[in-house]
Amino acid sequence: MRQKLAELTWLDGISGNEQNVRNFIIQNLPDKSLKYYVDNIGNLIVKGRSNGNCNLRVMVAAHMDEVGFMVNYITDDGKLKFSPVGGVDSRILIGQHVRVGKDKIPGVIGYKSIHLQDKSERESVVKIKSLYIDIAAKDRENAQELVSTGDYVAFASEPVFFGDGKIKAKALDDRAGCAVIMELLKETWPFELYACFTVQEEIGLRGALVAANRVKPDIGIVLEGTTCADVPKVKEHETSTVMGKGPSISFADRTSLADRELFNHFINTAEKEGIRYQIKNTVSGGNDAGRIQTSGTGVRTLVVSVPCRYIHSPVSVLDLNDLDNMLKLVSRSLHTLPEALGR
Repeated sequence: MRQKLAELTWLDGISGNEQNVRNFIIQNLPDKSLKYYVDNIGNLIVKGRSNGNCNLRVMVAAHMDEVGFMVNYITDDGKLKFSPVGGVDSRILIGQHVRVGKDKIPGVIGYKSIHLQDKSERESVVKIKSLYIDIAAKDRENAQELVSTGDYVAFASEPVFFGDGKIKAKALDDRAGCAVIMELLKETWPFELYACFTVQEEIGLRGALVAANRVKPDIGIVLEGTTCADVPKVKEHETSTVMGKGPSISFADRTSLADRELFNHFINTAEKEGIRYQIKNTVSGGNDAGRIQTSGTGVRTLVVSVPCRYIHSPVSVLDLNDLDNMLKLVSRSLHTLPEALGR
């Protein structure tokens, strides 16, 4: 799973442009006999193996897309102006390496040199509209030979295993969830399981709603990468999760409320099996559960996340032991779910 995670983060999959990630997952399905479907918006839905008669339909979801940018204008001197796709902090962008378009043209995000900035510019946060991408083009015509307006722009960073069981990479939110679901598809389930690799989560949870309306699940389990605030100057009560303390179980966020029976079942499973876990301490952020929960006639949902430092940046950090424990927690909780629900 760890190697698959690294390979997934190599791929560029900005919201609306997830096909490379989707194709990789299809090519690496653990059983070529598994039936899958790609819907009109680009979600990949895979039906897991089942050997039970339980009339329960479970949707396990993770999103394939990542934050990035889109070229919206080419200047006379060949620089690329761009817009964000998803939530990105402009303070981290200056000097970042990027890849532009299908040909992955190398570029760097630039801004006026500090030597040329006045006092107000040095003391304020630069706006994205003031930045540009330099692809070393001599003029607009030269740039247009390489890229076009509408081209996607991804961070150009590579996955690296480092420290004591850590990985640093882009797009850990949510290739981590995708990697776990790929492992879950190796198992046989006592109910109908649908693995949904969704699109366009970062720009409004769009794919999840479409997938949920197709699958019509009774239960929705969302696997995510979430904020990890165990960094200096963050107050204890504002620390959402702590790296190394296991996957987090959310009781609520800005888009969904956890089903209490599911919430308690996953906690009881972790306690019984000795799986390290934590409760997410803040009610912040949103994810695919918000759309799954309110799809159809309503779905009982729960979010399980792996803590990631510096998400929505060129390089986030994840503890691989947390990822392993996320797989254990979800797998063992789902296998005992019918009994826990009296089904």
